[in-house]
Amino acid sequence: MASSCSFTSPLCTWLVAACMSFTCGSRDPHQPPSVLRRYTNNKREGLSAARRRKLSAKCGVGGEVVNGSLVSSFSGSSHSIQSLMASCLPFEPCNEYYSSVSSLGFFGDNGFSSFFGSNNSTATLNRRQRRLRLNRVTRSGEAMAVAVQPDEEVTTKKKPHMKQRRVVVTGMGLVSPLGHEPDVFYNNLLEGVSGISEIETFDCTSFPTKIAAEIKSFSTDGWVAPKLSKRMDKFMLYLLTAGKKALADGGITEDVMNELDKSKCGVLIGSGLGGMKVFYDAIEALRISYKKMNPFCVPFATTNMGSAMLAMDLGWMGPNYSISTACATSNFCILNAANHIIRGEANVMLCGGSDAAVIPIGLGGFVACRALSQRNNDPTKASRPWDINRDGFVMGEGAGVLLLEELEHAKKRGAKIYAEFRGGSFTSDAYHMTEPHPDGVGVILCIEKALAHSGVSREDVNYINAHATSTPAGDIKEYQALIHCFGQNRGLRVNSTKSMIGHLLGAAGAVEAIAVVQAIRTGWIHPNINLENPDAVVSTKTNFMIYDVQSNATCYASLVGQ
Repeated sequence: MASSCSFTSPLCTWLVAACMSFTCGSRDPHQPPSVLRRYTNNKREGLSAARRRKLSAKCGVGGEVVNGSLVSSFSGSSHSIQSLMASCLPFEPCNEYYSSVSSLGFFGDNGFSSFFGSNNSTATLNRRQRRLRLNRVTRSGEAMAVAVQPDEEVTTKKKPHMKQRRVVVTGMGLVSPLGHEPDVFYNNLLEGVSGISEIETFDCTSFPTKIAAEIKSFSTDGWVAPKLSKRMDKFMLYLLTAGKKALADGGITEDVMNELDKSKCGVLIGSGLGGMKVFYDAIEALRISYKKMNPFCVPFATTNMGSAMLAMDLGWMGPNYSISTACATSNFCILNAANHIIRGEANVMLCGGSDAAVIPIGLGGFVACRALSQRNNDPTKASRPWDINRDGFVMGEGAGVLLLEELEHAKKRGAKIYAEFRGGSFTSDAYHMTEPHPDGVGVILCIEKALAHSGVSREDVNYINAHATSTPAGDIKEYQALIHCFGQNRGLRVNSTKSMIGHLLGAAGAVEAIAVVQAIRTGWIHPNINLENPDAVVSTKTNFMIYDVQSNATCYASLVGQ
Protein backbone atom coordinates (compact mmCIF):
# COMPACT_ATOMS: atom_id res chain seq x y z
CA MET A 1 0.00 0.00 0.00
CA ALA A 2 2.86 2.35 0.78
CA SER A 3 4.26 2.14 -2.73
CA SER A 4 0.92 2.97 -4.34
CA CYS A 5 0.48 5.99 -2.08
CA SER A 6 3.95 7.42 -2.34
CA PHE A 7 2.72 10.29 -4.47
CA THR A 8 -0.09 11.38 -2.16
CA SER A 9 -0.08 14.22 0.30
CA PRO A 10 0.22 13.52 4.04
CA LEU A 11 -3.51 14.07 4.39
CA CYS A 12 -4.31 11.54 1.69
CA THR A 13 -1.92 9.04 3.23
CA TRP A 14 -3.67 9.51 6.57
CA LEU A 15 -7.04 8.92 4.97
CA VAL A 16 -5.76 5.73 3.33
CA ALA A 17 -4.58 4.45 6.66
CA ALA A 18 -7.83 5.41 8.36
CA CYS A 19 -10.04 3.80 5.76
CA MET A 20 -7.99 0.66 5.38
CA SER A 21 -8.32 -0.04 9.07
CA PHE A 22 -11.86 -1.37 8.49
CA THR A 23 -12.94 -4.68 6.96
CA CYS A 24 -15.91 -5.48 4.81
CA GLY A 25 -18.79 -7.86 5.42
CA SER A 26 -18.86 -10.76 7.79
CA ARG A 27 -15.43 -12.08 6.93
CA ASP A 28 -14.09 -15.03 8.91
CA PRO A 29 -11.78 -13.42 11.50
CA HIS A 30 -9.34 -16.31 11.13
CA GLN A 31 -8.76 -15.65 7.44
CA PRO A 32 -6.06 -13.22 6.22
CA PRO A 33 -7.56 -9.72 5.97
CA SER A 34 -6.46 -8.93 2.43
CA VAL A 35 -4.57 -10.19 -0.59
CA LEU A 36 -2.89 -7.81 -3.01
CA ARG A 37 -3.14 -8.55 -6.72
CA ARG A 38 -1.55 -6.58 -9.56
CA TYR A 39 -3.27 -5.81 -12.85
CA THR A 40 -1.33 -5.70 -16.13
CA ASN A 41 -2.15 -4.22 -19.52
CA ASN A 42 -2.14 -7.61 -21.27
CA LYS A 43 -3.69 -9.88 -18.67
CA ARG A 44 -5.98 -8.96 -15.83
CA GLU A 45 -5.68 -10.83 -12.58
CA GLY A 46 -8.16 -10.60 -9.73
CA LEU A 47 -11.87 -10.77 -9.25
CA SER A 48 -14.47 -11.22 -11.99
CA ALA A 49 -17.30 -8.76 -12.39
CA ALA A 50 -19.68 -11.29 -10.86
CA ARG A 51 -17.43 -11.69 -7.85
CA ARG A 52 -17.20 -7.91 -7.49
CA ARG A 53 -21.00 -7.69 -7.49
CA LYS A 54 -21.16 -10.46 -4.92
CA LEU A 55 -18.72 -8.68 -2.65
CA SER A 56 -20.58 -5.42 -3.18
CA ALA A 57 -23.77 -7.11 -2.06
CA LYS A 58 -22.04 -8.27 1.08
CA CYS A 59 -21.18 -4.70 2.00
CA GLY A 60 -24.65 -3.22 1.66
CA VAL A 61 -27.96 -3.74 -0.16
CA GLY A 62 -30.51 -0.99 -0.64
CA GLY A 63 -28.82 1.27 1.86
CA GLU A 64 -28.43 -1.47 4.50
CA VAL A 65 -25.00 -1.84 6.03
CA VAL A 66 -23.58 -5.24 6.98
CA ASN A 67 -21.69 -5.04 10.29
CA GLY A 68 -21.13 -1.34 9.70
CA SER A 69 -17.84 -2.09 7.94
CA LEU A 70 -15.91 -0.01 5.46
CA VAL A 71 -13.20 -0.56 2.85
CA SER A 72 -11.62 2.28 0.90
CA SER A 73 -8.59 3.28 -1.16
CA PHE A 74 -7.30 6.08 -3.36
CA SER A 75 -6.73 6.37 -7.11
CA GLY A 76 -5.90 9.23 -9.43
CA SER A 77 -8.83 11.40 -10.64
CA SER A 78 -8.87 15.09 -11.40
CA HIS A 79 -12.60 15.66 -10.85
CA SER A 80 -13.93 14.24 -7.62
CA ILE A 81 -12.23 13.03 -4.45
CA GLN A 82 -15.06 10.56 -3.97
CA SER A 83 -14.65 9.03 -7.41
CA LEU A 84 -10.90 9.27 -6.91
CA MET A 85 -11.14 7.07 -3.84
CA ALA A 86 -13.75 4.71 -5.29
CA SER A 87 -11.94 4.02 -8.56
CA CYS A 88 -9.32 1.85 -6.87
CA LEU A 89 -11.84 -0.62 -5.49
CA PRO A 90 -12.37 -3.99 -7.24
CA PHE A 91 -16.04 -3.90 -6.18
CA GLU A 92 -18.80 -1.37 -5.57
CA PRO A 93 -18.44 0.38 -2.16
CA CYS A 94 -21.35 0.20 0.21
CA ASN A 95 -23.63 3.14 1.07
CA GLU A 96 -22.07 3.52 4.49
CA TYR A 97 -18.79 4.20 2.76
CA TYR A 98 -20.16 7.24 0.92
CA SER A 99 -22.01 8.57 3.93
CA SER A 100 -18.89 8.26 6.08
CA VAL A 101 -16.80 10.05 3.45
CA SER A 102 -19.32 12.86 3.26
CA SER A 103 -19.45 13.15 7.04
CA LEU A 104 -15.81 14.20 7.10
CA GLY A 105 -16.92 17.69 6.10
CA PHE A 106 -14.48 18.04 3.23
CA PHE A 107 -16.83 16.66 0.60
CA GLY A 108 -19.91 17.87 -1.21
CA ASP A 109 -20.38 20.03 -4.21
CA ASN A 110 -17.59 22.39 -3.28
CA GLY A 111 -16.12 21.16 -0.03
CA PHE A 112 -12.95 19.35 -0.98
CA SER A 113 -12.30 21.22 -4.20
CA SER A 114 -12.46 24.52 -2.37
CA PHE A 115 -10.21 23.05 0.30
CA PHE A 116 -7.53 22.77 -2.40
CA GLY A 117 -8.45 26.13 -3.92
CA SER A 118 -10.12 24.76 -7.06
CA ASN A 119 -13.18 26.33 -8.74
CA ASN A 120 -14.22 23.08 -10.42
CA SER A 121 -16.93 20.98 -8.81
CA THR A 122 -18.33 17.66 -9.95
CA ALA A 123 -21.65 16.10 -9.09
CA THR A 124 -21.60 12.75 -7.41
CA LEU A 125 -21.59 9.95 -9.97
CA ASN A 126 -24.33 7.36 -9.88
CA ARG A 127 -23.51 3.70 -9.23
CA ARG A 128 -23.52 2.68 -12.92
CA GLN A 129 -21.13 5.49 -13.87
CA ARG A 130 -18.79 4.62 -11.04
CA ARG A 131 -18.83 0.94 -12.07
CA LEU A 132 -18.02 1.84 -15.68
CA ARG A 133 -15.21 4.09 -14.55
CA LEU A 134 -13.88 1.30 -12.31
CA ASN A 135 -13.82 -1.15 -15.25
CA ARG A 136 -11.96 1.33 -17.43
CA VAL A 137 -9.35 1.94 -14.74
CA THR A 138 -8.71 -1.71 -13.95
CA ARG A 139 -8.34 -2.59 -17.63
CA SER A 140 -5.81 0.20 -18.15
CA GLY A 141 -3.34 -1.34 -15.69
CA GLU A 142 -3.12 1.76 -13.49
CA ALA A 143 -4.50 0.46 -10.21
CA MET A 144 -3.84 -1.94 -7.36
CA ALA A 145 -6.84 -3.92 -6.06
CA VAL A 146 -7.48 -5.29 -2.62
CA ALA A 147 -9.46 -8.53 -2.42
CA VAL A 148 -11.10 -8.81 0.95
CA GLN A 149 -11.59 -12.56 0.51
CA PRO A 150 -8.64 -14.50 -0.97
CA ASP A 151 -9.35 -16.87 -3.90
CA GLU A 152 -7.79 -19.72 -1.96
CA GLU A 153 -7.51 -20.25 1.74
CA VAL A 154 -4.05 -19.38 3.00
CA THR A 155 -2.62 -21.89 5.44
CA THR A 156 0.28 -21.14 7.75
CA LYS A 157 2.75 -23.91 8.27
CA LYS A 158 3.77 -24.26 11.88
CA LYS A 159 7.42 -24.81 12.63
CA PRO A 160 8.07 -28.27 13.99
CA HIS A 161 8.64 -28.35 17.72
CA MET A 162 12.34 -28.32 18.43
CA LYS A 163 13.73 -29.75 21.62
CA GLN A 164 15.87 -27.16 23.38
CA ARG A 165 19.56 -27.70 22.84
CA ARG A 166 21.50 -28.43 26.01
CA VAL A 167 24.85 -26.87 26.84
CA VAL A 168 27.70 -28.69 28.60
CA VAL A 169 31.19 -27.83 29.80
CA THR A 170 33.79 -29.97 28.05
CA GLY A 171 37.00 -28.04 28.69
CA MET A 172 38.62 -25.58 31.12
CA GLY A 173 41.69 -23.40 30.93
CA LEU A 174 43.03 -20.76 33.27
CA VAL A 175 45.92 -18.57 34.30
CA SER A 176 45.69 -17.69 37.99
CA PRO A 177 47.71 -16.67 41.07
CA LEU A 178 47.31 -20.27 42.34
CA GLY A 179 48.35 -22.16 39.22
CA HIS A 180 47.70 -22.43 35.53
CA GLU A 181 46.05 -25.86 35.42
CA PRO A 182 42.55 -26.58 36.77
CA ASP A 183 43.66 -29.43 39.04
CA VAL A 184 46.66 -27.54 40.45
CA PHE A 185 44.49 -24.49 40.98
CA TYR A 186 41.74 -26.37 42.79
CA ASN A 187 44.08 -28.42 44.94
CA ASN A 188 45.59 -25.17 46.20
CA LEU A 189 42.10 -23.88 46.97
CA LEU A 190 41.26 -27.06 48.89
CA GLU A 191 44.45 -26.62 50.90
CA GLY A 192 43.57 -23.02 51.75
CA VAL A 193 46.66 -21.58 50.03
CA SER A 194 46.64 -17.83 49.46
CA GLY A 195 47.95 -16.34 46.24
CA ILE A 196 48.19 -12.81 47.67
CA SER A 197 51.61 -11.27 48.31
CA GLU A 198 53.62 -8.08 47.91
CA ILE A 199 53.68 -6.59 44.43
CA GLU A 200 56.96 -7.28 42.63
CA THR A 201 56.45 -6.13 39.03
CA PHE A 202 56.81 -2.42 39.82
CA ASP A 203 57.82 -0.12 42.65
CA CYS A 204 54.76 0.63 44.74
CA THR A 205 56.38 2.19 47.78
CA SER A 206 54.45 5.43 47.23
CA PHE A 207 51.07 3.66 47.25
CA PRO A 208 49.12 2.98 50.45
CA THR A 209 48.33 -0.51 49.08
CA LYS A 210 51.34 -2.65 48.23
CA ILE A 211 49.78 -6.09 47.84
CA ALA A 212 47.92 -8.00 45.15
CA ALA A 213 47.17 -11.50 43.89
CA GLU A 214 49.92 -11.21 41.33
CA ILE A 215 50.94 -13.90 38.83
CA LYS A 216 54.60 -14.48 39.61
CA SER A 217 55.60 -16.94 36.91
CA PHE A 218 54.01 -17.20 33.53
CA SER A 219 55.19 -18.39 30.15
CA THR A 220 53.51 -18.30 26.76
CA ASP A 221 55.87 -20.89 25.28
CA GLY A 222 53.92 -23.26 23.09
CA TRP A 223 50.77 -21.17 23.30
CA VAL A 224 51.54 -17.75 21.77
CA ALA A 225 54.00 -16.86 19.02
CA PRO A 226 57.13 -15.12 20.43
CA LYS A 227 56.65 -12.11 18.14
CA LEU A 228 53.16 -11.49 19.48
CA SER A 229 54.23 -12.10 23.06
CA LYS A 230 56.49 -9.05 22.92
CA ARG A 231 53.77 -6.76 21.60
CA MET A 232 50.58 -7.86 23.34
CA ASP A 233 49.17 -6.69 26.63
CA LYS A 234 49.24 -9.27 29.40
CA PHE A 235 45.46 -9.58 29.44
CA MET A 236 45.63 -10.85 25.85
CA LEU A 237 48.48 -13.24 26.65
CA TYR A 238 46.52 -14.65 29.58
CA LEU A 239 43.42 -14.96 27.41
CA LEU A 240 45.12 -16.71 24.49
CA THR A 241 46.91 -19.12 26.79
CA ALA A 242 43.82 -19.98 28.85
CA GLY A 243 41.72 -20.34 25.70
CA LYS A 244 44.10 -22.79 24.06
CA LYS A 245 44.45 -24.72 27.29
CA ALA A 246 40.68 -25.08 27.43
CA LEU A 247 40.76 -26.53 23.90
CA ALA A 248 43.50 -28.98 24.86
CA ASP A 249 41.63 -29.95 28.02
CA GLY A 250 38.49 -30.48 25.96
CA GLY A 251 40.22 -32.87 23.57
CA ILE A 252 40.09 -30.54 20.58
CA THR A 253 43.11 -31.97 18.80
CA GLU A 254 44.22 -31.00 15.32
CA ASP A 255 42.24 -33.89 13.84
CA VAL A 256 39.09 -32.90 15.74
CA MET A 257 39.62 -29.28 14.76
CA ASN A 258 39.65 -30.23 11.10
CA GLU A 259 36.29 -31.95 11.51
CA LEU A 260 34.59 -28.98 13.19
CA ASP A 261 32.22 -26.70 11.34
CA LYS A 262 34.23 -23.50 11.83
CA SER A 263 31.19 -21.35 11.09
CA LYS A 264 29.53 -22.83 14.20
CA CYS A 265 32.53 -22.24 16.49
CA GLY A 266 32.83 -18.93 18.34
CA VAL A 267 34.85 -17.00 20.89
CA LEU A 268 33.31 -14.73 23.53
CA ILE A 269 35.94 -13.77 26.10
CA GLY A 270 35.66 -10.37 27.73
CA SER A 271 37.74 -8.03 29.83
CA GLY A 272 36.81 -5.47 32.41
CA LEU A 273 39.69 -3.08 31.72
CA GLY A 274 41.38 -4.31 28.54
CA GLY A 275 44.96 -3.54 27.60
CA MET A 276 45.80 -1.03 30.32
CA LYS A 277 49.55 -1.69 30.21
CA VAL A 278 49.78 -1.17 26.44
CA PHE A 279 47.76 2.04 26.72
CA TYR A 280 49.77 3.25 29.73
CA ASP A 281 53.04 2.65 27.88
CA ALA A 282 51.69 4.54 24.86
CA ILE A 283 50.92 7.57 27.02
CA GLU A 284 54.42 7.50 28.47
CA ALA A 285 55.90 7.24 24.96
CA LEU A 286 53.75 10.14 23.79
CA ARG A 287 55.42 12.35 26.39
CA ILE A 288 58.54 12.04 24.24
CA SER A 289 57.02 11.79 20.75
CA TYR A 290 54.20 10.05 18.95
CA LYS A 291 56.93 8.34 16.92
CA LYS A 292 57.83 6.36 20.03
CA MET A 293 54.34 4.91 20.40
CA ASN A 294 53.61 1.24 19.76
CA PRO A 295 51.68 1.10 16.45
CA PHE A 296 49.57 -1.67 17.99
CA CYS A 297 48.67 0.34 21.10
CA VAL A 298 45.09 1.05 20.01
CA PRO A 299 44.00 -2.43 18.80
CA PHE A 300 45.85 -4.20 21.62
CA ALA A 301 44.18 -1.98 24.21
CA THR A 302 40.61 -2.76 23.13
CA THR A 303 38.72 -5.42 25.07
CA ASN A 304 37.55 -7.37 22.01
CA MET A 305 40.96 -7.89 20.44
CA GLY A 306 41.81 -10.89 22.62
CA SER A 307 38.77 -12.81 21.36
CA ALA A 308 39.49 -11.64 17.82
CA MET A 309 43.12 -12.80 17.90
CA LEU A 310 42.15 -16.20 19.30
CA ALA A 311 39.44 -16.65 16.66
CA MET A 312 41.88 -15.72 13.90
CA ASP A 313 44.44 -18.15 15.25
CA LEU A 314 41.88 -20.98 15.29
CA GLY A 315 40.06 -20.01 12.12
CA TRP A 316 36.74 -19.96 13.98
CA MET A 317 34.13 -17.95 12.10
CA GLY A 318 31.15 -18.10 14.47
CA PRO A 319 30.08 -15.46 17.03
CA ASN A 320 33.11 -13.41 18.02
CA TYR A 321 33.05 -10.40 20.30
CA SER A 322 33.64 -9.38 23.90
CA ILE A 323 31.57 -7.98 26.74
CA SER A 324 32.88 -5.56 29.36
CA THR A 325 30.71 -5.30 32.47
CA ALA A 326 33.27 -4.88 35.26
CA CYS A 327 33.39 -7.87 37.64
CA ALA A 328 30.32 -9.46 35.98
CA THR A 329 32.13 -9.61 32.61
CA SER A 330 32.84 -13.34 32.59
CA ASN A 331 29.34 -14.35 33.61
CA PHE A 332 27.84 -12.17 30.88
CA CYS A 333 30.15 -13.81 28.36
CA ILE A 334 29.37 -17.34 29.55
CA LEU A 335 25.60 -16.83 29.49
CA ASN A 336 25.66 -15.18 26.07
CA ALA A 337 27.88 -17.94 24.70
CA ALA A 338 25.44 -20.56 26.03
CA ASN A 339 22.56 -18.70 24.42
CA HIS A 340 24.32 -18.77 21.05
CA ILE A 341 24.50 -22.56 21.36
CA ILE A 342 20.89 -22.89 22.52
CA ARG A 343 19.68 -20.83 19.55
CA GLY A 344 21.67 -22.98 17.15
CA GLU A 345 24.05 -20.20 16.16
CA ALA A 346 27.03 -22.18 17.41
CA ASN A 347 27.95 -25.71 18.46
CA VAL A 348 31.14 -24.83 20.31
CA MET A 349 32.04 -21.65 22.20
CA LEU A 350 35.13 -20.54 24.10
CA CYS A 351 33.98 -18.09 26.75
CA GLY A 352 35.16 -16.36 29.91
CA GLY A 353 37.23 -13.34 30.87
CA SER A 354 40.71 -11.96 31.34
CA ASP A 355 42.24 -8.97 33.12
CA ALA A 356 45.74 -7.79 34.02
CA ALA A 357 45.37 -4.52 35.91
CA VAL A 358 48.12 -4.94 38.53
CA ILE A 359 50.08 -2.01 37.12
CA PRO A 360 50.62 1.50 38.50
CA ILE A 361 47.60 3.08 36.79
CA GLY A 362 45.34 0.19 37.80
CA LEU A 363 46.49 0.14 41.42
CA GLY A 364 46.36 3.93 41.64
CA GLY A 365 42.84 4.07 40.26
CA PHE A 366 41.43 1.65 42.83
CA VAL A 367 43.40 3.31 45.64
CA ALA A 368 41.80 6.61 44.65
CA CYS A 369 38.39 4.90 45.00
CA ARG A 370 39.39 3.80 48.51
CA ALA A 371 38.31 0.30 47.59
CA LEU A 372 41.49 -1.66 48.36
CA SER A 373 42.70 -3.35 51.52
CA GLN A 374 45.77 -1.81 53.13
CA ARG A 375 46.75 -4.84 55.21
CA ASN A 376 50.26 -4.73 53.77
CA ASN A 377 51.97 -6.33 56.76
CA ASP A 378 50.05 -9.60 56.35
CA PRO A 379 49.05 -10.02 52.68
CA THR A 380 47.62 -13.54 53.00
CA LYS A 381 45.13 -12.25 55.59
CA ALA A 382 44.05 -9.21 53.58
CA SER A 383 41.14 -10.72 51.68
CA ARG A 384 38.62 -11.79 54.32
CA PRO A 385 35.02 -11.90 53.04
CA TRP A 386 32.31 -11.55 55.72
CA ASP A 387 34.90 -11.00 58.47
CA ILE A 388 34.23 -8.04 60.73
CA ASN A 389 37.79 -6.74 60.18
CA ARG A 390 37.70 -6.66 56.38
CA ASP A 391 38.89 -3.36 54.93
CA GLY A 392 38.52 -3.68 51.17
CA PHE A 393 39.26 -6.07 48.33
CA VAL A 394 42.61 -7.21 46.97
CA MET A 395 43.38 -6.85 43.27
CA GLY A 396 44.14 -9.98 41.30
CA GLU A 397 44.92 -10.89 37.72
CA GLY A 398 44.49 -13.83 35.39
CA ALA A 399 42.10 -15.45 32.94
CA GLY A 400 39.53 -18.20 32.94
CA VAL A 401 38.00 -19.86 29.86
CA LEU A 402 35.32 -22.53 29.55
CA LEU A 403 34.76 -24.66 26.49
CA LEU A 404 30.98 -24.87 26.09
CA GLU A 405 29.48 -27.34 23.66
CA GLU A 406 26.09 -28.55 22.56
CA LEU A 407 25.39 -31.85 24.32
CA GLU A 408 24.81 -34.05 21.28
CA HIS A 409 27.79 -32.52 19.51
CA ALA A 410 29.98 -33.32 22.51
CA LYS A 411 28.68 -36.89 22.79
CA LYS A 412 29.17 -37.50 19.10
CA ARG A 413 32.88 -36.74 19.30
CA GLY A 414 33.28 -38.61 22.58
CA ALA A 415 34.16 -35.57 24.71
CA LYS A 416 34.37 -35.80 28.48
CA ILE A 417 31.59 -33.79 30.08
CA TYR A 418 32.36 -31.97 33.30
CA ALA A 419 29.00 -30.32 33.98
CA GLU A 420 25.90 -28.95 32.34
CA PHE A 421 25.17 -25.26 32.07
CA ARG A 422 21.53 -24.89 33.09
CA GLY A 423 20.91 -21.14 32.79
CA GLY A 424 21.47 -17.67 34.17
CA SER A 425 20.20 -14.12 34.27
CA PHE A 426 21.16 -10.47 33.85
CA THR A 427 19.93 -7.68 36.12
CA SER A 428 20.99 -4.23 37.26
CA ASP A 429 20.61 -2.49 40.61
CA ALA A 430 20.09 0.83 38.78
CA TYR A 431 21.25 2.43 42.00
CA HIS A 432 24.95 3.38 42.30
CA MET A 433 28.23 2.91 40.41
CA THR A 434 29.84 0.80 43.14
CA GLU A 435 27.48 0.50 46.11
CA PRO A 436 24.85 -2.26 46.10
CA HIS A 437 21.19 -1.38 46.55
CA PRO A 438 20.39 -1.22 50.30
CA ASP A 439 17.57 -3.75 49.89
CA GLY A 440 19.58 -6.06 47.64
CA VAL A 441 16.75 -6.08 45.11
CA GLY A 442 19.07 -6.43 42.13
CA VAL A 443 20.80 -9.51 43.52
CA ILE A 444 17.51 -11.12 44.58
CA LEU A 445 15.96 -10.50 41.18
CA CYS A 446 19.02 -11.91 39.44
CA ILE A 447 18.98 -15.10 41.52
CA GLU A 448 15.25 -15.65 41.06
CA LYS A 449 15.43 -15.12 37.31
CA ALA A 450 18.45 -17.42 37.03
CA LEU A 451 16.61 -20.18 38.88
CA ALA A 452 13.53 -19.72 36.70
CA HIS A 453 15.57 -19.75 33.50
CA SER A 454 17.48 -22.86 34.52
CA GLY A 455 14.44 -24.73 35.81
CA VAL A 456 16.12 -25.34 39.17
CA SER A 457 14.15 -24.96 42.40
CA ARG A 458 15.83 -23.06 45.18
CA GLU A 459 15.49 -26.09 47.47
CA ASP A 460 17.78 -28.06 45.14
CA VAL A 461 20.66 -25.59 45.39
CA ASN A 462 23.28 -26.93 47.81
CA TYR A 463 26.37 -24.85 46.98
CA ILE A 464 26.95 -21.20 46.11
CA ASN A 465 30.27 -19.67 45.12
CA ALA A 466 29.56 -16.11 46.21
CA HIS A 467 30.85 -12.88 44.73
CA ALA A 468 31.99 -11.79 48.23
CA THR A 469 34.83 -9.36 47.48
CA SER A 470 35.71 -8.50 51.11
CA THR A 471 34.19 -5.02 51.00
CA PRO A 472 32.21 -3.71 54.00
CA ALA A 473 28.93 -3.04 52.17
CA GLY A 474 29.00 -5.56 49.34
CA ASP A 475 29.47 -8.69 51.41
CA ILE A 476 26.55 -7.98 53.72
CA LYS A 477 24.07 -7.02 51.01
CA GLU A 478 24.88 -10.14 49.04
CA TYR A 479 24.59 -12.28 52.17
CA GLN A 480 21.18 -10.81 52.99
CA ALA A 481 20.02 -11.53 49.44
CA LEU A 482 21.15 -15.14 49.83
CA ILE A 483 19.23 -15.36 53.11
CA HIS A 484 16.14 -14.04 51.33
CA CYS A 485 16.41 -16.60 48.52
CA PHE A 486 17.88 -19.64 50.26
CA GLY A 487 17.31 -19.09 53.98
CA GLN A 488 15.37 -22.36 54.30
CA ASN A 489 17.95 -24.54 52.54
CA ARG A 490 19.37 -26.88 55.13
CA GLY A 491 22.96 -27.85 54.46
CA LEU A 492 23.58 -25.17 51.82
CA ARG A 493 27.30 -24.31 51.59
CA VAL A 494 28.60 -20.87 50.63
CA ASN A 495 32.20 -19.79 50.07
CA SER A 496 34.31 -17.12 48.37
CA THR A 497 37.23 -18.04 46.13
CA LYS A 498 38.37 -14.41 46.42
CA SER A 499 39.57 -15.07 49.96
CA MET A 500 42.58 -16.78 48.34
CA ILE A 501 43.01 -15.27 44.87
CA GLY A 502 41.67 -11.76 45.40
CA HIS A 503 39.41 -10.06 42.88
CA LEU A 504 40.34 -10.93 39.29
CA LEU A 505 37.95 -8.26 37.99
CA GLY A 506 36.73 -9.27 34.51
CA ALA A 507 38.20 -12.75 34.92
CA ALA A 508 36.62 -13.40 38.33
CA GLY A 509 33.40 -15.05 37.15
CA ALA A 510 35.13 -17.50 34.80
CA VAL A 511 37.88 -18.53 37.22
CA GLU A 512 35.27 -19.03 39.95
CA ALA A 513 33.09 -20.97 37.50
CA ILE A 514 36.01 -23.35 37.08
CA ALA A 515 36.12 -23.68 40.87
CA VAL A 516 32.40 -24.58 40.82
CA VAL A 517 32.89 -27.18 38.08
CA GLN A 518 35.79 -28.65 40.03
CA ALA A 519 33.58 -28.88 43.12
CA ILE A 520 31.02 -30.80 41.05
CA ARG A 521 33.72 -33.09 39.70
CA THR A 522 35.47 -33.83 42.97
CA GLY A 523 32.63 -33.49 45.47
CA TRP A 524 34.88 -31.28 47.62
CA ILE A 525 34.25 -27.61 48.47
CA HIS A 526 37.18 -25.33 49.23
CA PRO A 527 37.28 -23.36 52.50
CA ASN A 528 36.63 -19.67 52.95
CA ILE A 529 39.87 -18.56 54.65
CA ASN A 530 40.35 -15.61 57.01
CA LEU A 531 36.80 -15.73 58.39
CA GLU A 532 37.99 -15.37 61.98
CA ASN A 533 35.36 -13.00 63.39
CA PRO A 534 32.18 -13.15 61.30
CA ASP A 535 30.26 -9.94 60.86
CA ALA A 536 27.33 -9.59 63.23
CA VAL A 537 24.84 -10.06 60.40
CA VAL A 538 26.56 -13.28 59.31
CA SER A 539 26.67 -14.56 62.90
CA THR A 540 22.87 -14.72 62.94
CA LYS A 541 21.74 -18.33 62.98
CA THR A 542 20.65 -19.61 59.59
CA ASN A 543 19.98 -22.93 57.96
CA PHE A 544 23.02 -22.63 55.72
CA MET A 545 26.66 -21.97 56.52
CA ILE A 546 29.62 -20.19 55.02
CA TYR A 547 32.02 -23.02 54.52
CA ASP A 548 35.13 -22.70 56.71
CA VAL A 549 35.14 -22.72 56.57
CA GLN A 550 28.41 -11.31 41.54
CA SER A 551 24.81 -10.19 40.95
CA ASN A 552 26.60 -13.00 39.04
CA ALA A 553 23.98 -15.69 38.89
CA THR A 554 24.69 -18.77 36.80
CA CYS A 555 23.61 -22.33 37.44
CA TYR A 556 25.61 -25.46 36.76
CA ALA A 557 24.73 -29.07 37.45
CA SER A 558 26.41 -32.42 37.28
CA LEU A 559 25.41 -34.45 34.26
CA VAL A 560 24.98 -37.81 35.93
CA GLY A 561 23.44 -40.54 33.83
CA GLN A 562 22.80 -38.24 30.85
